[in-house]
Amino acid sequence: MPRVKVARTSDVAVGSATIVDVGGVAVAVFHRPDGWFAIENTCTHQGGPLGEGDVEGFTVTCPLHGGQFDIRNGNLLGPPPRRPVRAFPVIVDGDDVSLEVS
Repeated sequence: MPRVKVARTSDVAVGSATIVDVGGVAVAVFHRPDGWFAIENTCTHQGGPLGEGDVEGFTVTCPLHGGQFDIRNGNLLGPPPRRPVRAFPVIVDGDDVSLEVS
């Protein structure tokens, strides 16, 4: 799978997120105490920006209508969305943060 560099570790503080463009797809990249995670930034309900949502543990809550997703795998955890979002493997190599994309 091709890798796409999206950030430097120093650019994203632990506990925060950044939104990047990967081939025309907005991706939310989360830096958590337990590692790095990346999912599509767009909620499958009405397009809310998941990268701007609150995160508790591994659950991000969409700021528009409260849908919840697992940042580790994109699985849907709570309505109103009915579909998961795509997740991307994250690779940290030194200070480089990359995503594996297909």
